[in-house]
Amino acid sequence: MSSPVLQRFRPVVPALGFVVLLAGAVYAQALETLSVAMQAGQKQTFKVEVARNDADRAQGLMFRRSMPADQGMLFDFVRVEPVSMWMQNTYLPLDMLFIRADGTIARIAANTEPLSTRTIPSGEPVLAVLELNAGTAAKLGIKPGDRVEHPLFKR
Repeated sequence: MSSPVLQRFRPVVPALGFVVLLAGAVYAQALETLSVAMQAGQKQTFKVEVARNDADRAQGLMFRRSMPADQGMLFDFVRVEPVSMWMQNTYLPLDMLFIRADGTIARIAANTEPLSTRTIPSGEPVLAVLELNAGTAAKLGIKPGDRVEHPLFKR
């Protein structure tokens, strides 16, 4: 026999399930193409989610347990300014590429520590940050000075 409290909330349970599914669908963003043109002449293409507003930038890749090797997240900060990132509630180790307004990579913070609240500074004013799976930059030979190609950098 169920308690009167459980009976009272029984109609709410399916609605909550729907809200959770809807939130997941809204959270999944369309993927956009981004390329990194390396100084050595190679080009690597990724599919990225673009975080263009405060809510998406705050959420970032939090709570995700995996990400395909050819995907990432691009944080559009709208203005060129010094930024700091952190890994709170982020389970994936990441490479963070801090990108100037002209698309050149200013700095790479490689193999960031999952779940850390330590801030990771850009080191100079930047327009965006690209997060990739940890080790991707080293594996592909991506370095500061390489150019990120995406419509964000054509403003």
